[in-house]
Amino acid sequence: MKIELEQGLLDEVLDFARFKHPREAVLLLRGDVKGDTIRVTDYLYPPYATTNIASASYPTHMIPMDFRIVGTFHTHPKGDNSPSLTDHLNFFGRVMVIISYPYEFNKMACYTKWGEPVEIIVI
Repeated sequence: MKIELEQGLLDEVLDFARFKHPREAVLLLRGDVKGDTIRVTDYLYPPYATTNIASASYPTHMIPMDFRIVGTFHTHPKGDNSPSLTDHLNFFGRVMVIISYPYEFNKMACYTKWGEPVEIIVI
């Protein structure tokens, strides 16, 4: 499996992460799935999202009925980019993209709900 992000979209989510620092940032990723490739085309800010320096959350029952939501993006301001137990318990969609401080592409990782790494390709 692999995930594709356009450079402009990547720049936007990195800027969002930097803007929210030192709080966690969270976004819902929208896109298309073809075979083993997920192409992220845009994102949504989850309704009623709350963030602090240790977590980001949102009520899943408030997520719009949108079958193009393919996963989530969130930050780890004080840690590495591997998923925590809380991340696994709150997994939504097909993939989870996590980026750690200082919010650069080389600090970004993507995982399946089973914690398997997913290749990230910038197009």
